[in-house]
Amino acid sequence: MFPDYDVIVVGAGHAGCEAAAAAANMGSKVLLITMNMQTIAQMSCNPAMGGIAKGQIVREIDALGGYSGIVTDRSMIQFRMLNRSKGPAMWSPRTQNDRMLFAATWRQMLEETPNVDFYQDMVKGLLVKDGRCHGVITGLGHHIAAKSVVVTSGTFLNGVIHIGEKQLGGGRISEKAATGITEQLVELGFEADRLKTGTPPRIDGRSLDYSKMERQDGDETITGFSYLNVPKIRPEKQIPCWITYTNETVHEILKTGFDKSPMYQGRIQGVGPRYCPSIEDKISRFAERDRHQLFVEPEGWNTVEIYVNGFSSSLPEETQMKALRMVPGFENCRMFRPGYAIEYDYFPPTQLRYTLETKLIQHLFFAGQINGTTGYEEAACQGSIAGMNAHLKAKGQEPFQLKRSDAYIGVLIDDLINKGTDEPYRMFTSRAEFRTLLRQDNADLRLTEMSHKVGLATDERYALMQQKQQETIEIKQLMNSFGVDPTEINPYFESIGSSPIPEKYKAAKLLLRPNVEMNDLLKAVPRLAEALQSFGSEALEQASIQLKYETYIEKEKELVNRMAQLEDLQIPETFDYNKVHALSNEARQKFHKIKPATLGQASRISGVNPSDVQILMVYMGR
Repeated sequence: MFPDYDVIVVGAGHAGCEAAAAAANMGSKVLLITMNMQTIAQMSCNPAMGGIAKGQIVREIDALGGYSGIVTDRSMIQFRMLNRSKGPAMWSPRTQNDRMLFAATWRQMLEETPNVDFYQDMVKGLLVKDGRCHGVITGLGHHIAAKSVVVTSGTFLNGVIHIGEKQLGGGRISEKAATGITEQLVELGFEADRLKTGTPPRIDGRSLDYSKMERQDGDETITGFSYLNVPKIRPEKQIPCWITYTNETVHEILKTGFDKSPMYQGRIQGVGPRYCPSIEDKISRFAERDRHQLFVEPEGWNTVEIYVNGFSSSLPEETQMKALRMVPGFENCRMFRPGYAIEYDYFPPTQLRYTLETKLIQHLFFAGQINGTTGYEEAACQGSIAGMNAHLKAKGQEPFQLKRSDAYIGVLIDDLINKGTDEPYRMFTSRAEFRTLLRQDNADLRLTEMSHKVGLATDERYALMQQKQQETIEIKQLMNSFGVDPTEINPYFESIGSSPIPEKYKAAKLLLRPNVEMNDLLKAVPRLAEALQSFGSEALEQASIQLKYETYIEKEKELVNRMAQLEDLQIPETFDYNKVHALSNEARQKFHKIKPATLGQASRISGVNPSDVQILMVYMGR
């Protein structure tokens, strides 16, 4: 019934979709297996993509040749660039999306991708022989062969849904859990554990009083996520979001449900996300606060359904409803469905290689929440990397790996495999020590050439990146040679309270002033605007950032080069750490467990001290 496949992807969430797209576009014959063809790429939680650090990840996925950026741009209902008041390392694109259009666009793009087959069934086991994965076993009893398998099970592995004292088996509300894989992998020697996540109630927008809330509009200029030329797919109008707040009355009502809370009664064993806690967790942990912010987010163009961001809860339905009606604007709200918590299996990611292949079983890859992460963006980027490497492994080619200095994706994977996680992992800009280099505006310049070399990023992407790169160089050269007279610029400087220039200055030097941006110079000096009129807006922004922050960028590059010396020192996989008697016992145990590939990786393992790294370096030098 089934042919042999190069790659089988288990699960069609954000990780699974990107994995299937990556492997197929590189030339693999791919089978995407999902328990429900109607929920491919579903936004199970909030109808949004991007945000702080997450927006950088979506742009990186796009630069690699993934689909998330294009799908997001085609389904957005609002766009905002967060942190514009800060430096460009902190700028983070974020969209609100039409939930149904997002999923429909993903499915359409996958169906239009050659080499992707679909099948609706549950995968209950893996075909494993001699330490290698050869395919999957489905609930209908099919044995389907493949050279590589990518498991992206999300919250479905032995998932349990909690609403007050009610417990339901499921991976999402009204969808059954997946069984069999955890038990098999544990028998094969894998370590498994439990995590928890949650979602808020969905509300009928017709029942809300928006006059009592703060309006939040999108940006006038829509940048979007994809580096491809796709201006027609961005909306001509945008839908506003709204902000309101809880209060002490809301908190007191919520507390009355604590005696039936699965979290406080010990029925939930898994650890929840630290940075996206439930509303009951917030009022317990931050008892000194008399209110918490709620974001009222529309679910799409043609629906009245509202997502109440900030009100995740597993309290009884009646408690959720009673408390919500005390929130300004929600006095007469009607609920579509209650919030709930979901508990599920995951496999601590220290059991993975940088390629996201498991150490115990060759040709078996994990991506997404199975690795302990939370968030669409974190899942999607893992799917992209796992899909690429599943293809390369199936074809017997060299793996594709990203370093911490290459991308936020590299930071995420490095954190997961070296430090592990015992709570849902979420990306932040603070996790990246090289964030000045890893900006959202230059993801294409960082990653597209690397991806093009292994066959994922298309020739079109590569040509666009090269054009932007060349234009950026030309703009910088022009700015460094273009002289600006005092009579041209001083009136503008006086208007912003900046000191005038006494003589002709180069345009690049004027840009170094902290309160002067490229657009300001172009408006103040028409000659300069005319000289630069043939260049694209992205190249102008790129040149401006590189000129303005050149000192900081060069310092960070020097740090990357120093760190690279440790990354170049390879450690054989068979290295016997027991021979290095001076190592601490903890370091020796961690090295044996994680098997770092380089001295740089060894230095980042949680619990390893600098002295242990020095000892290892001296021993290897001998």
